[in-house]
Amino acid sequence: MARRIALAAQGFADRRPPGRVDARHIRRVLRRVGLLQLDSINVLCRSHYLPMFSRVGPYPRTTLDRMAGHGTSADGARELFEYWAHEASLLPLELHPLVRWRMARADEEAWGGIVRHAREAPDAVEAAYATVAERGPLRARDAGGARSERSPGEMWNWHEGKVSLEYLFWAGRVTAARRVNFERHYDLPERVLASEVLSAPTPSEADAQRELTRIAGRALGVATEPDLGDYFRLPRAASKARVAELVDTGELEPVEVEGWDAPAYLRSGARRPRAIQGRALLSPFDSLVWFRPRVQRLFGFRYRLEVYTPRSKRVYGYYVLPFLLDEALVARVDLKSDRQEGVLRVAGAFAEEGVDRERVATELAAELATMARWLGLDGVTVQRNGDLAGALASVVP
Repeated sequence: MARRIALAAQGFADRRPPGRVDARHIRRVLRRVGLLQLDSINVLCRSHYLPMFSRVGPYPRTTLDRMAGHGTSADGARELFEYWAHEASLLPLELHPLVRWRMARADEEAWGGIVRHAREAPDAVEAAYATVAERGPLRARDAGGARSERSPGEMWNWHEGKVSLEYLFWAGRVTAARRVNFERHYDLPERVLASEVLSAPTPSEADAQRELTRIAGRALGVATEPDLGDYFRLPRAASKARVAELVDTGELEPVEVEGWDAPAYLRSGARRPRAIQGRALLSPFDSLVWFRPRVQRLFGFRYRLEVYTPRSKRVYGYYVLPFLLDEALVARVDLKSDRQEGVLRVAGAFAEEGVDRERVATELAAELATMARWLGLDGVTVQRNGDLAGALASVVP
């Protein structure tokens, strides 16, 4: 039952729309999941497009672009903004007041190298702000500055202007006007977001975190406290406190879930479907699977993104998507959009133990064909890698 509650909360108990998908369907998904995580990897397609496809099927990606203000122009009314929520994310505008506490705590919440730069080079930060104010929207490359020294363990070797902009972005002094080819263009919030968004009252830190926990509870259905806190990356002490408060108000009900070794909390009024039917390929950054301990606990599915694992040490592949069939994660596939050849390449296909491989292969082939058409590709090719590859290749058109 816990699995069905969780899937329903994430929108997988609903049938995909039979006709054209438009902004109304996207808004409905966003009301369920609360946010979309961004990621730069583009071997298949940008990750923030995939959760919508997983839930509503093929849809015009330009619709989501317009809602987020992405692309070379910002035609249409913006409905989403970008900020650090569960990593870099797209969030509905009404959530802007709920993340201002994080902006105010940039010196505590931001990455160490960014905070250190802001502390040691405040003039550079203010110069970057002045450049945005004068010339924005602009790209980080247009902000100038020398390369910063990278400390051990830090991934990026950013120049001074980029680091300054990232600090200003975390602090909420600049925002993302748009992304073009995924490159962020920075501008002042007052030139990007509607005045009614910026003038909305700022709740206390506790009130904002409580509402974020409430949204997480709605999106997860049934969850442990770490599940709830991770959804918007709340500090652990704050997560514990906010969950306890929602228990006191009756919005979260303590429950026991068989097989879970941690206390669980059921959202009041959570939907409890008798069955889940359907299929979906899931982005590694989908909110159903982004917290790996929950995936293991809920589905018995060990999942690790191996993008940064050396090729020789990868078990399943570079960009591996779980395949959801009805109520279970039954397989995983390593996918790549080969845009030059016009095909969706399956570099590896692996079944979970005990599944009906014939049915899994048939359903997976159908979903891959749907994805290929959505991505504008002509077909699907399967490499003979993985214990499901042979069965899958035999049913792919």
